[in-house]
Amino acid sequence: MPNDTTQGMMSINLRTINAALQKSWSAETSNTVDWSIDNPSIGQCVVAACVVQDYLGGDIVNSIAILPNGEKISHYLNLIDGNYIDLTSQQFADGTTYPSPKPKTKGYSSTREYCLSYEDTNNRYEILKAKVAKCIH
Repeated sequence: MPNDTTQGMMSINLRTINAALQKSWSAETSNTVDWSIDNPSIGQCVVAACVVQDYLGGDIVNSIAILPNGEKISHYLNLIDGNYIDLTSQQFADGTTYPSPKPKTKGYSSTREYCLSYEDTNNRYEILKAKVAKCIH
């Protein structure tokens, strides 16, 4: 699958994006009031997946994270070249399982379009996208 993985002379790869995301996550990009510096990826999955897709292409898919205590939480990640890429899994406790990720479109053309149809999600994505771009460029 062809995609643009370069910006100027700098090669953009998963490691670069991950580092930029880690520096860019904040309470304003999280969808939960539980965000903290101790768990910076909490509430970041959909906006992080959108940023990863911006740079590396692929698809965004959804799974239900099943925590060790049985709690279920909707969770988004990337599917790139047949590989699942989840840069926010550390928000969950060890032993969390993720059954069968698949698209979640709810009548939209893609998972991304569905997710960004929510104003709050779109606003958080725009903030994160700008922060990541500053880290990368």
